[in-house]
Amino acid sequence: MRYIPSPLLMAFMAAFMTGTAFAAPQALPLKAACESFNGIELPSQVIALPSGPVRIESAALQAARAPSVVERGPTPAARFSPALPEFCRVLGAIAPVDPQAPPIRFQINLPMTWNGRSVQYGGGGFNGVLINALAMIPAAPFDQPVPLSQGYVTYGTDSGHQNKPGEPPQTFALNDEALLNFAHASYKKVRDVAVEVIKRSYGQGPQKLYFVGSSEGGREGLTMAQRYPQDFDGIFSRVPVIHWTGLQHAGLRDGMALMNGGWMAPAQVKLVGQAVLTACDAADGLADGVVSDPVGCRQRFDVRKLQCEGAANDSCLTAAQVKAVQTLGSPLRMDVELANGLREYPGRGPSGEAIPAFAATGGWMAWWTGATAPSLPPQPSNGIAWFYGGGAIQYFYARNPSLDVTTYQARDHAARIKEVSALMDSTNPDLSAFHARGGKLIVLENMADYAQSPYAGIGYYESVRQKMGADTTQAFMRLYTAPGVDHVGAGAPANVDMLSALTQWVENGQAPGTLELLDQSVSLPVNLIRTRPLCQWPLVPRYQGGDANAAASFKCLQ
Repeated sequence: MRYIPSPLLMAFMAAFMTGTAFAAPQALPLKAACESFNGIELPSQVIALPSGPVRIESAALQAARAPSVVERGPTPAARFSPALPEFCRVLGAIAPVDPQAPPIRFQINLPMTWNGRSVQYGGGGFNGVLINALAMIPAAPFDQPVPLSQGYVTYGTDSGHQNKPGEPPQTFALNDEALLNFAHASYKKVRDVAVEVIKRSYGQGPQKLYFVGSSEGGREGLTMAQRYPQDFDGIFSRVPVIHWTGLQHAGLRDGMALMNGGWMAPAQVKLVGQAVLTACDAADGLADGVVSDPVGCRQRFDVRKLQCEGAANDSCLTAAQVKAVQTLGSPLRMDVELANGLREYPGRGPSGEAIPAFAATGGWMAWWTGATAPSLPPQPSNGIAWFYGGGAIQYFYARNPSLDVTTYQARDHAARIKEVSALMDSTNPDLSAFHARGGKLIVLENMADYAQSPYAGIGYYESVRQKMGADTTQAFMRLYTAPGVDHVGAGAPANVDMLSALTQWVENGQAPGTLELLDQSVSLPVNLIRTRPLCQWPLVPRYQGGDANAAASFKCLQ
């Protein structure tokens, strides 16, 4: 692990490195000032959207802690419990307008010495769990101090509903206000509350505001740029599920493709993954287990070559299994026009099919095939996309929890689909207001992602370029693609210091170019295994000779 300076030194270093002459905020007084927040109410007027009052339920000083790592976790980063400084933890809730709707819960973390900045953390999945904003930000190097240790105020929310044992995670969507909060309102409301708490704590509001999120949190980040363009100076969106309605319907379609003989056992998934590597791995000049050019691999890999000539076994695929793989890789054409004129959700793959499941969150076996073939009703042991997509169809679109999703026809629910799409889909390419206020946006797509299609994010980026022009888009937006990396950051070098790249761009005007991906051990101390360039789309890393484990041996080329 690197030496982690004190919060006071980190604040000084941050200001020095960015060249930003921030007015020095007041250090947060100790315990008495922190606990003075206990039980106070803030008027709903501090929030720019219709809302109930805000109650601070607790505020208490938290002791500093040393870093640690656990043996298992849902993602590589989640195995780390990062070092934290002493800070004031503020917990509270925003009352709903509809008394039948749940409150919006939030956590705000106030460092003893503040650097003048704030970071809002996005959520994941269907949310319903309070984001404490104490963890690493998406894709961050494992040995990098978390934002709170760097002097940022950090905060997060449960998005306005709380998961309950025995209930599907989509149940909240039956309430209109809870759905609105999940779509976008809760993130705006908590942002406004956090700014008010910061003002009361330090005597001034944040001078720079950032938003970071992955998956659902990545969608939330792009939602902020589109719906609330004045609220954030910089946004980092990793693997965003922005084409949300298309994704849920694709999850339904792809799950149904595994029925009636289409499901594949782990040995067959491994067979497909190896065939993809054989066809595509060395195309970048180096056979290293990473498909650097997955777009080109779409032309080189033909799953039909794996079809059985005799009886089915672990060394071949049946016709039904081949058809299922082809379905996954094909775009889904919707019967209903979605928000911003979209009708198609892009296909997925190839590459990353057989990434070992990292605590059940990697490759096909986590997201598509699951441990068991799709069942009715959808179960967590099925692929996550089936469990998520089937539940979304029931609760968001059909609003019928007992619906047999295999009988669902989108055209029968056209009005509701359009309504939910207008709420949930963060696909509006007009970012002119965000650009005009000086906002900067970085999107990172992991190209071995089967939780969502990375080509949805690529398509969104291209739509922004078409709407705003290539030069204008380049002035405020970057799209990076990480080959061989799955949804949660496993499979290939995946860690990058994106917060520094974003702050340098926002505060110093230093636009990021090619960045560097790190492959690090999930251990203490953290060891560096290899590095790769992180290229801007549409470039890919191609081996030029030299040390195969060094980014300098590659160039970003077409």
